[in-house]
Amino acid sequence: MLALEVFTSYSAYAKILKWLSLVLLAYPITAIIAGQNWPVVLRATFVPHIQLDFGFFFLLTGVLGTTISPYMFFWQASEEIEEEIEEKRVGQNGGIPKISKLFLRNLRIDTFLGMLFSELMTFFIIITAASVLNANGVTNISTAADAAKALEPLVSTFPNSGLIAKTIFAAGVVGIGLLAVPVLAGSASYALSEAFHWREGLSLKFKKAHGFYGVIIASTLIGLLINFIGIDPIKALVFTAVFNGVTSVPLIFVIARVSNNEKIMGGHKNTLISTVLLWLTFATMGGSAIIMLASLLIR
Repeated sequence: MLALEVFTSYSAYAKILKWLSLVLLAYPITAIIAGQNWPVVLRATFVPHIQLDFGFFFLLTGVLGTTISPYMFFWQASEEIEEEIEEKRVGQNGGIPKISKLFLRNLRIDTFLGMLFSELMTFFIIITAASVLNANGVTNISTAADAAKALEPLVSTFPNSGLIAKTIFAAGVVGIGLLAVPVLAGSASYALSEAFHWREGLSLKFKKAHGFYGVIIASTLIGLLINFIGIDPIKALVFTAVFNGVTSVPLIFVIARVSNNEKIMGGHKNTLISTVLLWLTFATMGGSAIIMLASLLIR
């Protein structure tokens, strides 16, 4: 995936990521194979059990941080620019893009469907972990491979269902790794390139954007090294998610102010519904982070 990100054209790479995202379907399939008490799942979904302690809000902040992460602000915006360059709406050196109402409508639909798909997959991951692993006392998972292996003896819906669940879950883990690593590395590269005014973009060849692609390569290699220096990857992911949940709050505040500023946005200023939802998101994530930090100080 690193070679594809660095050496293939943006259009080809975007198609690969689009099709690779289908591996996420491994999670709902695993949840169904594992067998669920769906009335209990639905009740817990809409009437959640809330604990007013550090552990609960620590994980809540982490879950929110996996959904709305700072790196996604850079990646989403940068990839829209890549699309505009690819479709000749703007040149390599920038300028004012040629944006139509149809383009903006399609952009909203694409973003909505992407987030909906992402959250559905998160939902199925959570119910599988809760109903199969946690319900059977499996709480000390160090790697994704451990989670896949733990499923096999615990799933017995039908003959060989445990093996099938383990295999499909493992395939999903591998696929999501191939999908996520280049996105995370690319996001870091876009952010650093903008900070240091380097030439950036997957639409550029390697020889024209050494710094941009160099950060992608270095970030990917650092991620690989984590597996060999004794860091628990699952705990690292959890702490990273919590960090994302906290640091997203001020970024959402800035986005809310900018997107509602008519001098900046002109005719593309936020609608009332978008504004309400944006501030609700800010309040939810900010409240979770504040309660988490407060409970840490007073416990």
